Amino acid sequence: VIRAVVDNVHWQMALDRKTTALKQLQGHMWRAAYATGLVKGEIFEDVVPAIRKWREAGMKVYIYSSGSVEAQKLLFGYSTEGDILELFDGHFDTKIGPKVESESYRRIAASIGCDTNNILFLTDVPREANAAEEADTHVAVVIRPDL
Repeated sequence: VIRAVVDNVHWQMALDRKTTALKQLQGHMWRAAYATGLVKGEIFEDVVPAIRKWREAGMKVYIYSSGSVEAQKLLFGYSTEGDILELFDGHFDTKIGPKVESESYRRIAASIGCDTNNILFLTDVPREANAAEEADTHVAVVIRPDL
């Protein structure tokens, strides 16, 4: 049975599936790795200065990721830039809805008490960008080198 579960998890990861259950399982696995110091969340060097600048300008910053909220907090709490969790006003994951569905962006806007047209969503996934635009959210597609 254990082998079948492991094989299923590998299969889902190979397909880059973004189901809530898989992301939660990955979050539990990451927690142990981060807590022992074996893993640190890699942050591009321009990210923290940009977020600090936005916050100084009075903007709120939220994370919406296919990774679970727990995994997000681990990544940003144990990052190569140190614990940067204080830079974020909140976290969203697939529990709010899939990132490729426009209704998810409307739910986030309602949750934070903001009109969708006052939100800028940054992504590197065109399908997510399209869904956010359908919800009247501003979008910028970010291009990063493959790691």
